[in-house]
Amino acid sequence: MTQSSAAIPAARSGDAGKGVAIETAPGTAAEAARRFLANRLAVIGLIVALMIIAVAILADVLAPYPRDFADFSQVLQFPSPEHPLGTDAVGRDFLSRVLHGARTSMIVGLSVPLLSALIGIPLGAWAGWHGGRFDFVFLRAVEITTAIPGYMLAILLVTIWGGGLELLIFYFVIVGWVGFGRLARAQFVALKPREYVLSARSLGASDVRLMLRHIMPNAAGPMVVILVIAIPEAIFAEAGLSVLGLGVKNPIPSWGKMIAEGAPYASTYWYLMVIPTVLIAITMLAFTFVGDGMRDALDPHSQQPRSGLRKRGGRLMARKR
Repeated sequence: MTQSSAAIPAARSGDAGKGVAIETAPGTAAEAARRFLANRLAVIGLIVALMIIAVAILADVLAPYPRDFADFSQVLQFPSPEHPLGTDAVGRDFLSRVLHGARTSMIVGLSVPLLSALIGIPLGAWAGWHGGRFDFVFLRAVEITTAIPGYMLAILLVTIWGGGLELLIFYFVIVGWVGFGRLARAQFVALKPREYVLSARSLGASDVRLMLRHIMPNAAGPMVVILVIAIPEAIFAEAGLSVLGLGVKNPIPSWGKMIAEGAPYASTYWYLMVIPTVLIAITMLAFTFVGDGMRDALDPHSQQPRSGLRKRGGRLMARKR
């Protein structure tokens, strides 16, 4: 974010010893909201994402059967009034499994970015603000972690310590904190020499106050965007490991694991693979659209014509210098 769209400090006579109070530029939040709502794909993505989250929360209420209830007399049944999406290879209602699979995807998709941000942002902010030895150690840790592909590192950890929902989240957080840490460090390094930070320091503001009240609000935009974009990445990573048999364990359902379970019967019972695959794709697209919309809404230059061109009279004309 640029300084023009960020929170602007205002020095007043009673601010000495307290730091400079931040006054948000008028209309900044409203303008960002207007830009987001003007993006149709972002709004559609937000509606779909909220619906998926609601289904995940209400899975126990919406599911017609328990998630692990198996009726061996109803094995591999096509969709019917009794089982709207059919049954799987052990007679479990597929609709119930799909609804509870949404809960698994949302648990992983929301908890991994949040936990990664809670670890990476404070570390990156501290390294960017103070520099020195801590910054040196931080950068070396980032380089070591990024030297190994994140997905391969997660597979390695699963192979060594085993799978399961909680361990899977832990593995993804070990990999995911690096992106948040690097972004936070870059933001603090860039914003630390700004005039409003220097003026607040000259009035006696402490380091903690400078970081929390003056730099963090201005650096929050990119961090929120990367937080939202990390949600579909976590969902896809969990689905990929579950397809390989390295993800969540029974009886917890997962869309990725449902794809792997339905693969041997896909030639006849196509819905066992198609339905969870489509749901994963829809979920990833929805959160990706939301992330792109937030990025455009929080970018103060997003309304400026690109490449020096502007639209006039239905034609693109070069902007006069």
